[in-house]
Amino acid sequence: MNNKEGNNKGGGSRSNSSRPNSNKPKPAMQKRAQGPKKVKPAVKAAEEEAAQKLKKQNQAPKRQKAADEIRLNKYISNSGVCSRRDADIYIQSGNVKVNGVPVTEMGYLVKLNDVINFDGAILTPEKKEYILLNKPKNFTTALDEGQEYRNVLELVRGSTTAKIAPIGRMDKNTTGLLLFTNDTDMIRKFTLPSQKSSKIYQVSLDKNLKFEDLEKISKGLVLDGHRVFVEEVSYIEKEAKSEVGLKLRSSNVKVVRAIFEHFDYDVLRIDRVSFAGLTKKNLPRGNWRFLTDQEVINLKNV
Repeated sequence: MNNKEGNNKGGGSRSNSSRPNSNKPKPAMQKRAQGPKKVKPAVKAAEEEAAQKLKKQNQAPKRQKAADEIRLNKYISNSGVCSRRDADIYIQSGNVKVNGVPVTEMGYLVKLNDVINFDGAILTPEKKEYILLNKPKNFTTALDEGQEYRNVLELVRGSTTAKIAPIGRMDKNTTGLLLFTNDTDMIRKFTLPSQKSSKIYQVSLDKNLKFEDLEKISKGLVLDGHRVFVEEVSYIEKEAKSEVGLKLRSSNVKVVRAIFEHFDYDVLRIDRVSFAGLTKKNLPRGNWRFLTDQEVINLKNV
């Protein structure tokens, strides 16, 4: 018993020096790394304003625009190739040259006599104008017929300062829609034999058109060695058989006249009632109007 007790005592008397002392003070924890202090909005705004003032002070003063100068992007826009916003993109990309030198500066000023090369093409500063006239009789597109018949340009005088010209020709007896523009690309487009836009004419003949001749015309014919394709030909409803409607792609009125003369009819009058989707609606004889932006887009896409 005593031995056991002695053993228990011995076991109970083991030193506690190997155990950690809970009373020992712990080391202090390290502080977390802190980011930069947030700047209050009012302070930040004041700093930005001060930076802007300093930037303006360091900038060279802008040159005043002279009376004969125009911004480069406006010059490009006036030429009709694209908008001012798109012009800025072309300028920044280095696709615009002024007098042979590439220009990438926004707000660059040019003169009207400067040579502007836009993406490889030389531009003209004139804004593109498109004017539709309902031509009356006794006016002609020719410039060499003396003083007996006046020129169609008299009818649109004062509409624009641009140097416009009619698309196609019309003699004194031809009436109806005539388009004027300074857009040389559009003039070229509508005078090419391969162009695809339709024109509608009302033709007055000296006698009734025979039905068999109408059928022959509808199938097309060859004039002076050239094939003429007729989209549609018909009698005018509630009119005499001498009043005929003709739809074809040619803007040359001489072709219209030649078709009927080929079948021994005399053409008394020709009235163009539709030109590439444009009509005489709300346009009395002798009057003119500017085309809408959408009408111009439509003409460029036909």
